[in-house]
Amino acid sequence: MMQFLRNIYKDDQGQDIAEYAVMLAVILVLVIGTVRLIGGNANNAFSTVASSLGAQ
Repeated sequence: MMQFLRNIYKDDQGQDIAEYAVMLAVILVLVIGTVRLIGGNANNAFSTVASSLGAQ
């Protein structure tokens, strides 16, 4: 992994390190947003099931 990062840093062609950082930031924002959305919906679903089981 460290060798890969060194190669990216030394490579003068293509994308430079700033563009990789921007891509990483965008990907992290998308992943965190998705996890928060799915997490909230999953919590609601489990709460609904738990209350239904407790009522019977």
